[in-house]
Amino acid sequence: MDCCLAACDTLDRSNNNSQDVQKEREPHVYLSKEEVKEKIQSYNSSVTDKLKMTLSSNGIYTGFIKVQMELCRPITVQSSLNQGKCAHSNNETAFYLPNGYVNTLHISSTNTVREVIEALLKKFLVADNPAKFALYKRCHKEDQVYTCKLSDREHPLYLRLVAGPTTEMLSFVLREHETGEVMWEAFSLPELQNFLRILDKEEDEQLQILKKRYAAYRDKLEEALGGVWKPG
Repeated sequence: MDCCLAACDTLDRSNNNSQDVQKEREPHVYLSKEEVKEKIQSYNSSVTDKLKMTLSSNGIYTGFIKVQMELCRPITVQSSLNQGKCAHSNNETAFYLPNGYVNTLHISSTNTVREVIEALLKKFLVADNPAKFALYKRCHKEDQVYTCKLSDREHPLYLRLVAGPTTEMLSFVLREHETGEVMWEAFSLPELQNFLRILDKEEDEQLQILKKRYAAYRDKLEEALGGVWKPG
């Protein structure tokens, strides 16, 4: 797979409060070699971060895409990492990747969505099955955010070329499959056990928060009742 990884990771700390809305898939438009050449020239003239595209003589072009990581569940890595919130330590470690982390990949026009997902997981030494994840495209239109899940056979660099370099026009997001789409059979037994441990821990933390909250309410009510019934 011709999927080179660029060493230009960043952490996107922007506050995005927009609500995602599912968008119908747009029909694929095939470009001729001349149209591709013109598109690349136009794309490169608009690039501001030096991440330009390169067209080879065989018609295949290479370039960069940025993928924002929006993972709710922990990922399992093959060796311990110093970042993220660890959940378990062994030969494999389950931890939470910081939300909003943006990774830059150098890919070719032949690389599919599935290959891009595999490249992202490989870069982070993630042991999870790639089938657990999906790549989405996100765009802004009339103050609304539209998000669409991409099929495994689509080509992200082509989408980047057609949309141009502006992330407002198009950005990529890696997520887990929706809860109803989770392929639980793809998880190993240790992974499932790790998830149960994490859920138990989070449940206990939420219970402690609720107990403290209601204890505070009870104290205030008892104080109020004491003031009402206090002899005059």
